[in-house]
Amino acid sequence: MSRDIKKTALASTEALRFVDANPVDPAGPGPTHDTVAQWRADATALFTPRAQRTLERFSLSPISLIIGGVPCLEIVPEGCDPDHVVLYFYGGGYVTGSAFEDLIVSAALAAYANARFILPEYRLAPEHPWPAATDDGFAVFESLSAGLDGRTLAVAGESAGGNLALAVMLRARAAGLAMPHAAALLSPWCDLSNRGDSVRGNDGRDPTLTERFLHAYTKLYAGDYALETPDISPLYGDFDPSFPPTLITTGSRDLLMSQCARLAQVLRTAGVDTDLRIWDGLWHVFEFYDEIPEADQSLREIAGFLTRQFETARS
Repeated sequence: MSRDIKKTALASTEALRFVDANPVDPAGPGPTHDTVAQWRADATALFTPRAQRTLERFSLSPISLIIGGVPCLEIVPEGCDPDHVVLYFYGGGYVTGSAFEDLIVSAALAAYANARFILPEYRLAPEHPWPAATDDGFAVFESLSAGLDGRTLAVAGESAGGNLALAVMLRARAAGLAMPHAAALLSPWCDLSNRGDSVRGNDGRDPTLTERFLHAYTKLYAGDYALETPDISPLYGDFDPSFPPTLITTGSRDLLMSQCARLAQVLRTAGVDTDLRIWDGLWHVFEFYDEIPEADQSLREIAGFLTRQFETARS
């Protein structure tokens, strides 16, 4: 059964403080070929300490491995069910980010879901524009799918990683591979044409993302390709009931809230069991900011969703 769950309570004091402390300039320039190295360095400086803090909090140690020819990190919580596997794709507009920086979200989810998490270190634009990231993501999915042997598999990701999760599933269906058992998408950037009321309505309200940033990421990743191509913008893909139960999270300040709502509608129309979770007063992938209580609350809810779907798949 598909349903909307709308948080009616006001944002926490900590979340309101975050917004006040992080004013955003919608006129600020996005990344370019000349500045992308500095953007990556800034993101690494911001998120690496948070990732390390998350690993310490849950007593986790990532393992490096190669799957399908792609470097990956693996998170295996002590005592977890090794038959529950989550393929998690990090975000960053296909331009910044890394599997390690994303441990802020993925390691916490692994601990809460008591599951094995695999994080591909897919190639980034502009050095490796589309379809490099999707090629890498699909290679890992195909390898995991071939070796499941009774295990349950879910896909998840945030922002561009949510896009990648959807694109990989579309490719998997086209290749005749079995669909995963669940999908969890945090503020998925599923339309690189960047349409939607919230893109403009929340420009300047979202403390972490602006419309100019989105267009800059799009240009570096997709270049002059048609943005409605489903492998670039999965919102325009052909979905059907074979796709797994899906949870989508967003916030009322999220620049991509409209995309999340449209994606939920597209999936439901296709017969996919879809939940849309909108957090009042919160922003794009707010789960990255562990100083706000809503981040932990959302991660626990997502983990609970994954656990329920794993249990259902086994029953």
